[in-house]
Amino acid sequence: MLKEKLKDHNIILASQSPRRQAFFKELDVSFEIRLKPIKEEFPPRLTHFEISNYLAQLKALPFKNELQPQDILITSDTIVWHNETALGKPHDAHEAFSILKSLSNVTHEVITSVCFTTASYEKTLYSVTKVSFKALSDLEIKYYIDNFKPFDKAGAYGIQDWIGQIGVTKIEGSYFNVMGLPVHLVYKTLNDIANLK
Repeated sequence: MLKEKLKDHNIILASQSPRRQAFFKELDVSFEIRLKPIKEEFPPRLTHFEISNYLAQLKALPFKNELQPQDILITSDTIVWHNETALGKPHDAHEAFSILKSLSNVTHEVITSVCFTTASYEKTLYSVTKVSFKALSDLEIKYYIDNFKPFDKAGAYGIQDWIGQIGVTKIEGSYFNVMGLPVHLVYKTLNDIANLK
């Protein structure tokens, strides 16, 4: 459906996340993957969605001078927001344990920002989902880290993993947003772009 509408556009997904790539395949749109390395750093004054918005826009910067009129570049960033702090990807098992311990028996927010960039404009949107965990035992946290090695995931967990299945007690908002892409917003925005004449 969307593929036909976007046949005159070239979708570029600048993400090495297998989950985001899978979402785009499931949306049934034609896209290519282009990657450019950037240093994912943000000014300390930023908070909440400002951080993920900034990083999603930052990821688009290296592409700006090469975009053709038919190109739609999509960049994205996900953070876990807890205790007024952005939790990124853990560097090691010790940090992963510490992060998961802090998320145990409380509610945190997962924020994903998506930046749509063309040769003539840029639009950034974001989605916030509240996720509540049960009280996680040290044994459960250690088992998860040892077996699933969540070092590529913001907040040290994937909701689709074992820890999400046994630990998440409540979600308010988009489940797919927690996995790394608010698919409903991406679909709507691509539809809007396709309808622009």
